[in-house]
Amino acid sequence: MTNRPIPRSSRLQRGLRFAALFGTGSAVLALTACSSSDDPQDPVQIRTLSTRADLVSGGDALVEIVAPAGTDASGLNVMVGSRDITTAFAKRADGRITGLVSGLAAGENLLVAQVNNARAAQLTLTNAAPGAAVISGARVTPFFCATPTPVAVNGNTPATVASGLAGTADANCNIATETKFYYRTTSAPLSAANPTGCTGGLPDPVWSVSATATTVPTQPAAPANGCFKPYTVGVTPVDLATTTTDSGVTVPFIVRVERGTLNRGIYDIAVLTNPAQPWNPVAPQSGWNGKVWYSFGSSTGQPRRQIRPQGSWTSAEEQLKRGYLYATNSMSDSARNSNRVLMSETTMMMKEHIGDSYGPVKFMIGTGCSGGSINSNMNASFNPGILDGVVTTCTYPDSETTGLEVGDCVLLVEAYQKPAVLGLWTGLTQAEIDAKKSAINGHPDQTACHAWNNAFGSNAKAGLYQQRLVSNNATGAITQSSTVVNNCELPNSAVYDPANPVATANLPRCNATAWGEPIFGKVPGENVPVDPRDNVGVQYGLRALLAQTITAEEFVTLNEVIGGLDRDSTPRAQRTTADTAALDIAYRAGIVASGKQLAKTAIIDLRGWDDSNLPANVPPGATPGSIPIHHQWFSWAIRDRITAAAGDAQNQALWRFARTGLLPSPALSLEGFLAMDQWMTALKADTSTAAIEQKVRSARPLSGPFDTRDFCLLPEDVAQTNKVFDMSVCDANRFLKPSLSPRQVAGGPRAEDVLKCQLKPLATSDYPRITFTGSQLARLQTAFPGGVCDWSKPGVGQQVAVSPLTFKAGPGGQPLPPAPVSVAR
Repeated sequence: MTNRPIPRSSRLQRGLRFAALFGTGSAVLALTACSSSDDPQDPVQIRTLSTRADLVSGGDALVEIVAPAGTDASGLNVMVGSRDITTAFAKRADGRITGLVSGLAAGENLLVAQVNNARAAQLTLTNAAPGAAVISGARVTPFFCATPTPVAVNGNTPATVASGLAGTADANCNIATETKFYYRTTSAPLSAANPTGCTGGLPDPVWSVSATATTVPTQPAAPANGCFKPYTVGVTPVDLATTTTDSGVTVPFIVRVERGTLNRGIYDIAVLTNPAQPWNPVAPQSGWNGKVWYSFGSSTGQPRRQIRPQGSWTSAEEQLKRGYLYATNSMSDSARNSNRVLMSETTMMMKEHIGDSYGPVKFMIGTGCSGGSINSNMNASFNPGILDGVVTTCTYPDSETTGLEVGDCVLLVEAYQKPAVLGLWTGLTQAEIDAKKSAINGHPDQTACHAWNNAFGSNAKAGLYQQRLVSNNATGAITQSSTVVNNCELPNSAVYDPANPVATANLPRCNATAWGEPIFGKVPGENVPVDPRDNVGVQYGLRALLAQTITAEEFVTLNEVIGGLDRDSTPRAQRTTADTAALDIAYRAGIVASGKQLAKTAIIDLRGWDDSNLPANVPPGATPGSIPIHHQWFSWAIRDRITAAAGDAQNQALWRFARTGLLPSPALSLEGFLAMDQWMTALKADTSTAAIEQKVRSARPLSGPFDTRDFCLLPEDVAQTNKVFDMSVCDANRFLKPSLSPRQVAGGPRAEDVLKCQLKPLATSDYPRITFTGSQLARLQTAFPGGVCDWSKPGVGQQVAVSPLTFKAGPGGQPLPPAPVSVAR
C-alpha cells in the first residue's frame, strides 16, 4: 500500500480533534508539527462582518474567509471549537466566501479556517452570555420586564407596560421574537387637499405610559384608515402598492416587522420583504439595499421598566420604500434610557443583529430630535464608526453639557423669586425686569429658562419630590405641586426618599447619575453615585454686567443667592460641587461629546427655531412652541468643538430655518435624508487609505441636487424654497442667529464643554467701566471664596477622548484594545 500525504483539511480536523481532548495549545503544536516546508507564507484571513470579534453577542457571527491572493480557494474547511461548520460557508454571488457561525458559547470560541495550498488561520470570537453586557458593565437593578398585557401596580412592583409581544419575559427581560407583515395601501396620505386620505398611525399602537406607574396604561385606538394594513401571506390585496428601491428593484410594498428584545430593550426592525422567501444574511433579499435608518426617539428619562420605544416604523415610509431597513430599540431611545454608554452598546448590538440576520450593512444613519439627537451625536463620540452619518433636528451635543443649561436655569428661576433679588427690582416695569432676566439667561426672553425648569428641571431628582413649576410666564412665579413623584416610574415606597435618607439609603435612586452608576461609580464609602455637575466660580450675569444691562448690586446679589444643588438635586446655599472622578470619566469616554470623535462622522443638522414662546419673539408663520428649549446655539457648540479638535467642521452641514418652527418641512426632511444617502454612498466608494476624517470631508456633496453646503431659509420666505448661502445674511436675521446660554453669559465658551472650570483670583481689572463699592467687593469675595472661573484654561479634568471604552471591569472604563485579527496557525 502506497503512503499518501494526508490532505491539509484532514490534518486540520485531526489537529482540532486532538485539541478537543488536550486543549487549544496542544492543537497549535499538532498543527505546527504537521506543517510542511512548502506552505505559503500568507495564511487565510478570517473577518467578522457585523461586529468586532471580541464584541459578539447573540451567539451568532457573520464571518468572511479570505484566501491569499493567487491561492486556490477550494478545499475550504472551517471549525469552531470541535464543530465542523464548513457547510455554513460558500462563495456567494458577490464572489466572497461568507457564512453565519451560529451556536457560539458564552465566552471565547476558537474559529479556525483553511483552504487548499494556504496556511490555516484562527480567530477567537468572544460572545457575551444571553442578557449580559458587552461593554456597558454591571446591570442597573431593579428593572421590571414588560408583560404581554398591562398589569396593575402591586406593592413595590410597578404597573407593567404591554410589550407588544405574546411571550413571557425571562429574568433578563428576553421575550420570544415575533414577525408580522404589513402592506402599504394605494391610498394617498391625509392632507388639506385630501381630507379622506390615509393616516400614518401605528397598526399596533404603543400603549400609553403613566409617569407614576401606579395605574394600568390604556391603549389608544388604531387608526381607522391607516396607510399600512396587516398583510396575510398568500393573499394579494387589491389596494397593494408597489415601490422601486434606490437599487432599481421594483417590489410589492410589503414590510416585514420583526419585534423582539435585545439588551433588555424592545426593538422593532422593518424592511421591504418577499414573504414567500426566507431571510438569509449571506443572500439578502433584493428589496433591502443594505442601508439602515436608525431612530433614537426624543426626550430623556430613566424609567426602571422595560417599555417599547417611542418611534414607529410607519414614520419612515420614505426610507422604507427606497429599500432602507428601519430599526429602533427602547434601550437606545433617549426617553427610556439615559445611560448613554448602555445606549451606544445597544446600538452596536442592534447593528450586529441586523448584519447577522439580514446581511452585511453598507452604512447606518442615525436620526432623532432633542434627546434623539443627543444619542445620535453621543454614538459618534463614544463609539465612532457604529453610525456612518447622522441627520438630526432639535440638536444637542450630549446630555452632560446640555444639563449645564438646565441646572443653571433651575437655579436662576428660583433666584429671581428670592426676596433679595425681588427687592432690587421693586419699582421696575415687568418689561424692564424681563430684559434683565433675558440678559442674564442669554436667551431672547425669560421663557426659555422657564421651559427648562418645567420640562426637565426635576429630571435630576434622585428620589421622591414635589415638582416646582413656573406657573406665570410673565412674572416667573413658581408653584409647588402637592403630588409626590419619582423619576424611576416605580411606586414611591420603592425608591430613595431625601426626607428619610438613612432608612431609604439602599433603595433605587432615580436620576441619570444613578442610571450611569456602572460607568461613573459611587462615592467611596457611600451608596451614592459620583456626580459631574458643578457651578463653583461661575459668575452669573457677567456679560450683562459688563454691558451695564444689570447693575453692580444686581450682579453681586444674584451671585450671593444663586446657590447650587446637592447630590439629590435639592437646592442649597452652597454651590454645586463635582466629583473629579466623574469629570475624568466623562471626558475620556467621550460622554462629553468629543470634537475629535465627531469629526469622523458625517452630520446634517436641521436647525429650527425654538428659543421663545412669546408671540413677539416667534418667527413669521411659526407657531409658538410649548417648551422653547432647543436653542440654536447648540449647533454652534458642536461646530466649535469639531473645529477646535480637527481644524475645521467640514463634516457638519448646518441648514437653518425658522418659519416652520422647531421642525423642518417634510420636503426639507426628505432632502436631508437623500443628501445624507448621497454622502454615504460616496464615502463607502472611497477605498483609499486616507483617514476617515478626510474621507468624510472628501465625500461631502457640495453641488448638484443634494448640495450639502450650509444655507438658511429666511423666515420671510413664505414658500421656503430660496436657499441663502451667504452666511452674513443668515446671521443678520434675528430668528436665525444663535443666542447664548447662562454659562456663556458668565464668560464660558460657546462650545459649552467645560463641566467644572479652573479658578483664578477675583480681580477688579476683569470688570472694566464697572465700579464696585468696598462692601460689594467684600461680598463678592465671600460669594467666590476660591476665586472665579478662568475660562482661558481647560476645564478641570478636561482631556482628549480615548473612546471607545469598555466598562466590563467596572466603573472608570478602559480603552478597547485594537480589534482582533486572525493569525496563522
